[in-house]
Amino acid sequence: MKKIVITSLATAMLSSTAFAATETYAIDSNHTFPSFSYSHFGFSIQTSRFNKTSGKVVLDKAAKTGSVDVTIDMKSVDTGSTLFNEHIQGEDFLDTAKYPTATFRSTHVRFDGDKPEAIEGNLTMKGITRPVTLKVTAFKAMPHPMMKKDAIGANASATVKRTDFNAGKYAPNVGDDVTINIAIEAIRE
Repeated sequence: MKKIVITSLATAMLSSTAFAATETYAIDSNHTFPSFSYSHFGFSIQTSRFNKTSGKVVLDKAAKTGSVDVTIDMKSVDTGSTLFNEHIQGEDFLDTAKYPTATFRSTHVRFDGDKPEAIEGNLTMKGITRPVTLKVTAFKAMPHPMMKKDAIGANASATVKRTDFNAGKYAPNVGDDVTINIAIEAIRE
């Protein structure tokens, strides 16, 4: 009987240790900005960003697993021009009146050692969901020097086709390939 109790206690302690390894981080909307760039008639590469992003990142560093759930306020698009902000929010492009948000929900996080190297998931924009893999180009986990809480930061990128999301007006003259870059910071809850 004593052996069963000790085994049960040991199992419970190990289970709680494994559970405690999972860390949840809230996206810091002041330091998280998805941006996108595309060819404008071959003249230049135009870059714009979204100013409002929310979501969560869950990591289990020991198990090398994680998840990412991001929501982007599409009405917060910032092209640098009020007139073009309104134009790009129209039906032919983002259609923010009908689809005010876009989401990315991970399905798998691949690690290289202790750091995530790719985040596979589903991007939903304008009611259309497509698989997208974000390549992580930088990652850091450490205590935030000002907030005195654990924090993470990363940069990641992927390329998608506008036409895949029913946002392809003027393609191919205005580039169909859109590079998405996201700079993300998140604070442990």
